[in-house]
Order: sequence, then structure tokens, then C-alpha cells
Amino acid sequence: MSSSPHQFSRRRLLSVAGFTGIAAATGLVRPGIVWATAGPGSYTASWSSVDQHPPAPEWFQDAKFGIYYHWGVFSVPAFGNEWYPRNMYIDGSSENNHHKAVYGDPSAWPYQNFINGARDKAGNWVQFAPKLKSAGGNFDPNDWAQLFADAGAKFAGPVAEHHDGYSMWNSAANEWNSVKTGPKLDLLRLHADAIRGKGLRLVASLHHAYHFNGYYDHVPYQSTDSLRRLFGQNGSAAENQLWYDKLREVVDGYQPDLIYQDFDLNLVDETQRLNFLAHYYNQAVAWNRDVVATYKDGFDNKGEVYDFERGGPGDIQNPYWMTDDSVSSSSWCYTVGIGYYSVKAMLHALLDRVSKNGTMMLNIAPMADGTIPDQQRTILLGIGDHLKRFGESVYSTRAWAAYGEGPTKMGGGSFTTPVEGTNTDIRFTRSKDNTVLYATVLGWPGSTLNITTLSSNRINLSGLASVQLLGPDAGNAANLPNRSQDGSGLHIVMPSANPPFDALAYVVKLTFTGPIPTLGAAPVPTGWVKIANGTTGLVLDSGGNVPSGSRLKQWNWVDSTNLQWQLVDVGGGYYRIVNNANGMVADSWGNTANGATAMQAPWNGGNNQQWRLNSMGNGLYQIINRGTGTALDGAGDSTVGDSTLLWAPNGSTNNQWTITVV
Repeated sequence: MSSSPHQFSRRRLLSVAGFTGIAAATGLVRPGIVWATAGPGSYTASWSSVDQHPPAPEWFQDAKFGIYYHWGVFSVPAFGNEWYPRNMYIDGSSENNHHKAVYGDPSAWPYQNFINGARDKAGNWVQFAPKLKSAGGNFDPNDWAQLFADAGAKFAGPVAEHHDGYSMWNSAANEWNSVKTGPKLDLLRLHADAIRGKGLRLVASLHHAYHFNGYYDHVPYQSTDSLRRLFGQNGSAAENQLWYDKLREVVDGYQPDLIYQDFDLNLVDETQRLNFLAHYYNQAVAWNRDVVATYKDGFDNKGEVYDFERGGPGDIQNPYWMTDDSVSSSSWCYTVGIGYYSVKAMLHALLDRVSKNGTMMLNIAPMADGTIPDQQRTILLGIGDHLKRFGESVYSTRAWAAYGEGPTKMGGGSFTTPVEGTNTDIRFTRSKDNTVLYATVLGWPGSTLNITTLSSNRINLSGLASVQLLGPDAGNAANLPNRSQDGSGLHIVMPSANPPFDALAYVVKLTFTGPIPTLGAAPVPTGWVKIANGTTGLVLDSGGNVPSGSRLKQWNWVDSTNLQWQLVDVGGGYYRIVNNANGMVADSWGNTANGATAMQAPWNGGNNQQWRLNSMGNGLYQIINRGTGTALDGAGDSTVGDSTLLWAPNGSTNNQWTITVV
């Protein structure tokens, strides 16, 4: 066995007799230390090394919910969104027009005035300079941290630097920071101490890869080195070094448990990306803590956690993932008139993401002076109310074999809007020991809860010991002894037709005498079905009495045999798709090109006439041809009568279909 430290897991090798000498020689252990971290004992700046870092430690998979916040210099104008520093320089933009009207032309009233302080046209002093409550201001980091704890978050922290290049810590690398300017406070230190004081882990969010890769491309070249540093104009080598130096300062000075980074990492020098990962992971070894680094690009899921911005997958996804979302659809930072999602939508989004093997980090938008608006507090406390009462179904759980059921589509990629579920939407989680299954219903189901996933043809419930309704308070549960199972599902008699207590979702706990039984595959309908596109809702249409080789179309649903199909099992997980009007089957015609037209012909047994279903979650399927590997695709075209196409399988709902018995 190689003695390279990269080949050893400390947790594994510490249990091997005689390892002490090897460990001491390689620097893996110190006497009396019980290692909390997994993975190698040290890292080098190479992918082969950093890819050995376990991406999602147990604490992170247990936490499920975190909070961060876009708060900084860009909060002062409170207009547009957090990209105000960029957009104010784009002539004719709404931010540019606003800036000229309120402050003056950016050539005379530049962005750094919000940092250094200046008067607007009305004579008001304008500056990012929040004051602590103890000094007569409105900023109270301890109050923020208590709010995060009351919201049920297990980790929290600030955007330590956004695209604008302003560091919210005591930076030696960047003089444009919150200690040397503006508030004259180490804001990251204040946040870190308050958050850890409430028993939460610390996240630091850094978005500065885009700072020098296009954010300020409309700003004129600056006259001094300092101003060029603020606007990302000091050249590629210096800017890439500054990117790394800022991260190193945050790592060394504040020891974050999670570092979130926004997009554009692919444009950062690979050497500096690897330097960062190796340094962060080596420091974590020194701290004896497991840490998390997330990414949207530029890293990989071997050592880091992939982040979906404002979204998540349509079904369970491995490895473990995260989404960053926000309480508002209009802006990540505070703006005058900012809009909000409902409490229910945000909670249901959290429950959906947890059921699909993910964590949600939710952004709030404090005002420039440090005030957290009441509407944002309401959202956080609403989520916290659910987690306080029903947290056992969320914290420290794991995804089950199925994420859930119901009509409401959630997820399917990045930038998917949080929506409220219904009383027929259910999301599953399980205990880590795999003996308890939680079914969270996104509304009161009425007198009977029907869980179709738990039908007798999919799961054997002979080992089901008890069924309970959790609530109304933490630790309380009501037994639900009356239940039955058949081919259509598990049917649980609830305490009443009306909700016995108020909640935004209700949790039924199913406890087994041993491991939760294995869930079988969902049966494919054997009767006639309609096949409807996930984007347009138009259904697959044969056109009726047409010759072999005719194209497949899309049509509004009517009660016509042209629109009815049967999926006939041909073995190996494939089906022929037979039309009720003409008896012909869907056929790819062997055309592998994206955009090819789907055809129909009499059944001949060929691979071009065989299709498999790939579940995308939420009742949506890709219908993939055995011969070409391409899938039926509606092309996003809502025009009745247009062709159904073939396209390489992808995450678009154009490529996805519902299959419903008619």
C-alpha cells in the first residue's frame, strides 16, 4: 500500500492496529486527537488530490436549511437589484436613468461615492455605513442570528463580497472594505461571532469571480491603482491573484464551515482554483472540521457540492446537492417595493428539495441600515414554525426511494419558481436508520389520506408497526390505526375531514418493525392513455387514418381515438406505443438528428419502434427511442397541428410528457 497521505482515510486507518507510527510520520494524527474530518490528511493543488475531499459531510446533509443575505453597498440605492453597480454605468438602463435623476451622471457621481459618502441632488448624505444598535443604529448582528435560529436554519452567513468588489471584512488585499471605509466595522467578524454564538455553522458567500470578468465592463478605465482594484481593471494576473487572496483571507481569518461561490469560476485561472481548494481543505484538517465548498461551474461534484440557483432537480438526484433561493423574485438585495413569495411556497420548496436529496440556502435582503423588513421576518418565522413542530421529518433525514407524488411540478432545473403545493402533493423522507418513513402532505388531505406510491403492487407493508399524525406541537403525535392497502395505494383514515390544527403542511409518520421495505417500480398503465407535453400541454396525435410514414402531430385534448395510445411491453424495459385510431406505432425512422420529425408505421419489431420511459419526477417522463437515443420533443411549440420532434434527452419540459389514463 502506498504511504501517500492522499490514499488514506483518517477515520478508517485510525482503527487499524499499529497505524499510530504511520500516522505520526505522515502528519495525519496528533496524540489524543479524534478526527472529525473524513478524507486525506493533506491536499495538494491538483484535481487528483482535491477530488478526494468528501463533498457533503454528514453535518451538511443533516442540516437541510441555511440562510444567507445580500447586504452591502448595493443596498444603499435600493433600486433595481444587486446589479445596480454595473447597470448604473449602462447608458439608458433604468438604473442609469435613476442614478442620473437622484445622484447625477456616473462620470461625476461614481459608484465609490456610495462607499466613501457623498450628497445626492437633494442634499442628503448617502453612504453604506450601518451603525450597531449599541451605537444608536439599527444593525444588531445578535438579533439577526437569533432570527436565523428561530427560522430553523442550521447554518447562516453573509455575502462576504458580491460582484461589486467590496469586501465585508478586514482585508489586507483589498482596501475597499468595511473596516477601512463606510461602517468601519468588520462585518464578517460580527456576523460570524453572532451566528456561532447561537450554535449555527458559518457560511461565507463570495461572488467575486465575475467582479473582473465582465461585471464592470461599462466602467471607464480608472486613473489609479486603487480605483482599478475596485473596478477589476488591474489585468488578468493581478485580478486572479486577488481572487485567491480574498478567499484565503476569509478562510484563515473566519474559518467558515461552508464557502458558497457564484458563477464564472471557469474564467478564473485553474491554478488559483486549485490553490483555493487545497488551502481550504488543508485548513479544515488543521481545524479538525468537515467543510463544504459549493459551485455552479469551475469545480466538480467529486469534492464539492453542485448548486442549483433558484431551483433543483425534478426527481431525486445524487450526489447530494444544494440550491440557493431567495424570498423575492425581483431582487436578491433590498429594493423599494420589493416583492415576496408566500411563506407556504418557500416552505413547500424546502420540503420538495429535501425529499430530492438536497439542501436549501435561502437568501434574505436586509435594508442598508441593518433593518430586516417585517415581511422577510414573517417568511423566516413561518418556516421556523414548521421546523420547530415537525423538524424530525426534515433534519437528519435522507431521501427515500421516491421523492413523492402529486400534481404540482416543482424543480426541473435552475430558475424554477417556488410554488405552493396542494393537499394531494406528498413528499417523502426517511430516518437515517431506514426504519421510519415520513409522508409530508402539502395541505390537509381531508378524512382520508391516499398515498398511491404505497400501493400493494409496489410495496409490502406487513412490517408497518404504527402510523401517526405529528403535531400540533413538537413531540406530540396522534395514532392513526385505521388504514388499508390495495392496488391503488395506502388509505389512512385521518382524525377529521377538517384540519385538527393549523399548519402549512402535515406530517404522517410510518414506523416499521425493521427496515422500510423495498419500493417496486411504478406500473405503466395498460389501458389507453393520453401523452401530453410538459411545456405546452398539447397531446400526441396520430392524425387518424393516415398512411405509414406520416408524421406525429400535437393537438389539444379532445375525446378522439387519434389522441389515445397504449404502451405495450416488448421486454427489456421498452414499449411499443400503439395508436387507438390506426393501430400504427410511434417510430423514430432511424433519424438521429436533433429536430427530426417523429413518424408512425405498422409494428415491425425494430429498435426504431421501441421506447423506454425515463422518469423526471412530478409525473413527467422522457420517452426515449431505443434505435436513436433521442426522445419525443414538443419543441415548445403550442401551435395545434405542428409536428412532434425528436431531440437528445435534456432537462427541458419540451422533452418531457405526462402519461394519463383516459
